[in-house]
Amino acid sequence: QVQLVESGGGLVQAGGSLRLSCAASGLPVVRYAMAWFRQAPGKEREFVAVISWIGSTSYADSVKGRFTISRDTAKNMVFLQMNSLNPEDTAVYYCAADSRWSRSRAEYYYWGQGTQVTVSS
Repeated sequence: QVQLVESGGGLVQAGGSLRLSCAASGLPVVRYAMAWFRQAPGKEREFVAVISWIGSTSYADSVKGRFTISRDTAKNMVFLQMNSLNPEDTAVYYCAADSRWSRSRAEYYYWGQGTQVTVSS
């Protein structure tokens, strides 16, 4: 059984920080590409960040320099550190996994339920 469970979302003021967590079960994060996507109301789910098997990372231009994706292999978890948040970052954030390393939503097979991040102005 594969399960991805996000946590750490909440309400934060603009300029603040949040750290999202993704707890994975049924798959080892060291053997999968692990990614974060987000979806704002009325918009398509969009790529945020990805980390590959070997630890290579890629970020959307909108979050580059502010967000950092990382993993803890011992805990089989993936994290997204979000700094300098602004209201445009408000969205439901999803953890995703697949054997392929990609920035495309369609390439990912496993998804978490999402966690809400709301940034107030």
